[in-house]
Amino acid sequence: MDQQQIETRLGDIIDELAEIEHDRWAHWQRYMHGKCEHRSDGALVIPPDLVTQWERQIATPYCELSETEKESDREQVRKYLPTIVEALADI
Repeated sequence: MDQQQIETRLGDIIDELAEIEHDRWAHWQRYMHGKCEHRSDGALVIPPDLVTQWERQIATPYCELSETEKESDREQVRKYLPTIVEALADI
């Protein structure tokens, strides 16, 4: 593969990975919205226990997460692997 082919393929991969990322984000938003209290003005209120949990996770480096939390992150990364593997096979 020459440099131009690599750049073209990387452009394609970015869009493929961006689609996966959008799907991941939308899934998270559906989950989060489903856990929130929906107010009549359209506001969402996150339950205090989830605020506590998510703030702890935000402040925790990956290496210090529980094995269950790490596996949840790994599950998301696995969604990207087929695209990456296919791209590397083309090299």
